[in-house]
Amino acid sequence: MTLFFFLQLRKPLVEKLRRERINSSIEQLKSLLGPEFLKQQPDSKLEKADILEMTVCFLTQLQQQSQQQRRLLNHFNRLQSSSDKNLREADFSPLSSSVQTSITKDKSPVNSALWRPW
Repeated sequence: MTLFFFLQLRKPLVEKLRRERINSSIEQLKSLLGPEFLKQQPDSKLEKADILEMTVCFLTQLQQQSQQQRRLLNHFNRLQSSSDKNLREADFSPLSSSVQTSITKDKSPVNSALWRPW
């Protein structure tokens, strides 16, 4: 019977500590997102449910922005990769190598001395 009595006394204490943890966390959320809360409801007292709902909205917006930034970054990386690939292909294309060869021959003093238009 003593153990039962002890557990009955302990239960309200455990519940009180749990509520204190919840309240502390909600206050931390409120302070972290203070400017966001002031924009929404500047003069009203916020209930715990309001704080939690606003936090969910704020985190959802952050998540969406993060996803958009990742999509833009991936798109940019694909464009850059494609551009780099096109530049590498142009360096090795037959046209560019023949143009480079003819330019090299025209500038060479040996080849220009041997060339005779008649």
